Amino acid sequence: MIRISAFKWVPPFAQGVVRDLRVRWALEEAGMPYEARLIDPEVQASADYRELQPFGQVPVFEEEGLALFESGAIVFHIASRSDVLLPRDEAGRARAITWMFAALNSIEIRVQQLAEIDLFAPDKEWAKLHRPDVEKAVRRRLKELAVWLGDREYLEGRFTAGDLLMTTVLRILRHTDLLDSEPTLKAYKERCEARPAFQRALAAQMKPFESHGA
Repeated sequence: MIRISAFKWVPPFAQGVVRDLRVRWALEEAGMPYEARLIDPEVQASADYRELQPFGQVPVFEEEGLALFESGAIVFHIASRSDVLLPRDEAGRARAITWMFAALNSIEIRVQQLAEIDLFAPDKEWAKLHRPDVEKAVRRRLKELAVWLGDREYLEGRFTAGDLLMTTVLRILRHTDLLDSEPTLKAYKERCEARPAFQRALAAQMKPFESHGA
């Protein structure tokens, strides 16, 4: 049985965007059953966990003696076993992988920088001075992505792991109204989020948080 690590609880601003969601979604799309190992800060800091994840983050993926970390790498590992997430033809597969890297390297780096300012340092003077430039960079990337998407339903004509990762990156902007200025991207994100596999993954991640608050 596949096992992934996830947090028992995170603050509300992080609920629904913790990166184990990506792995849960990929597993749901691929039809691969899994169980979650819910961890707390004590486990996160333990030597045993650091043997699996050197930086103490989630998720960790474990299956039959194989342990992987980094959500993008785990999604790729899962996708390589699923026609739903990666096309069979060589060119289609290569294009989907390109979009996986684009989501994490070209888009998330900018988006995460803005989120860190807004969520962790909004009142710091350096953040107030730096934020306009960061937002400008995010808007530029979103515009470029929207131009590429155009009237396509998905990034490469069909849903792939590239769309999965891109959607989870765009979700990081939920505390802003930046996607409202790019209705093409907003509709794209909502279309991907409407997939049953995503809904199951999100519900699974949220369940422990809801129980914690009960």
